[in-house]
Amino acid sequence: MRPDVLIVGAGTAGAAAALLCAERGMRVHCIDARPLESAGARWVNGVPGWAFDEAGLPRPEPPERLDVDVRFHLIAGEGPSRVTIEDHGLMEVDMRRLVARLQSAAARAGVTFQEQVRVLGFDGETLETTAGPLQAGVFVDASGLRGARLLGSPPVPRDRLCAAAQELRRVRDDQAARAFFAAHDVRPGDVLCFTGLAGGFSITNLRYDGEHLAILTGSIPAQGNPSGPVMVQDFLRRSPWVGERVFGGARAIPLRRPYAVVGRGRVAALGDAACQVHTAHGSGIAPGLIAARMLADALAADEGPAGYNLRWQRRWGGELASAEVFCRFSQTLTVDDVRAFAESGIMGPRLSRAMLAQRPPLEGVADLPRSAWGLARNPALASRLLPVLTRMARARAHYARYPRDPEAVPAWAARLDRIAGA
Repeated sequence: MRPDVLIVGAGTAGAAAALLCAERGMRVHCIDARPLESAGARWVNGVPGWAFDEAGLPRPEPPERLDVDVRFHLIAGEGPSRVTIEDHGLMEVDMRRLVARLQSAAARAGVTFQEQVRVLGFDGETLETTAGPLQAGVFVDASGLRGARLLGSPPVPRDRLCAAAQELRRVRDDQAARAFFAAHDVRPGDVLCFTGLAGGFSITNLRYDGEHLAILTGSIPAQGNPSGPVMVQDFLRRSPWVGERVFGGARAIPLRRPYAVVGRGRVAALGDAACQVHTAHGSGIAPGLIAARMLADALAADEGPAGYNLRWQRRWGGELASAEVFCRFSQTLTVDDVRAFAESGIMGPRLSRAMLAQRPPLEGVADLPRSAWGLARNPALASRLLPVLTRMARARAHYARYPRDPEAVPAWAARLDRIAGA
């Protein structure tokens, strides 16, 4: 029997969409190019708890959830300037277990899965695959950044790709590990995050729990910086106290706002395939889960992919577009700039917490009146930041006017390019 929904990709966004659609009474079939146990992200990712609530999914519990609300020390360069963030609600989630949970729940809800099936072509009616032709009422592309491209969206330019890597490693010398963190005035269990060492948009994020060291890195190699995997290896060469790898992985993350169209006709895109990424944080897990819920709701309401597109753009497009404006600004910063922002109070706890918790960066701008003295003392910073804040606000407002008429979308998108940057 032909399914109502055919999903390409069984990672977080795809498996969540499969589950949520099945819970709403739809017949769902999901395929993935890899074995199911290898689908999706295979490392630890920071996901805000509120995103699971928004997506209508249970929050992770141990061992899927490793920790929550860990104190976060954001260090400008290698120090000493820092911002300490607490009560951010970010969960450290083992993505392998999250994907497995979503897949298992989807299977119990009636979803059928096919693994190791690659897409060969799509004519709008039939999906040609290595398992033969497949048809459905609605096709969903959750196949990732370089996947099936069922909507024909353009590729993301290399200078808008973050090369990220995350590993969990054993620690062979506890005393040396504790000495390393103590040298930066950080307790075991807290996160030590160096920012700006490989370009304005870059981090080396470290956490030691007494047994394992979690390492997260990311940068934009096209801007002449070492990639996240290279940054991991550089750190390991300088840190003989770190032992063997337990698990981890690497991937490219699109640093652009969602495509102007994420659903039309009988096709919808989710997650990285739609560029649904909170770029100021550098993660797409939360937006992908939320988009899965919005897609399931739109399909259940018989609004189709076009209805999902309108819902998504008007509710979340502006939030992610404003984050993209801030992200692109951060890429222009030097280590000295990052340090100046931290010391001026502009990059204070509220702004940093908003970015960490994947809330709109403008929520953190409430810090600015308190740091007016910092802006006054450094007019060069003010002259660079204030136009960025204006563009962020204008981008958010523009998405509230996302057109219902598909023929009006190109003109709307062209104006957005003028507001937020092409």
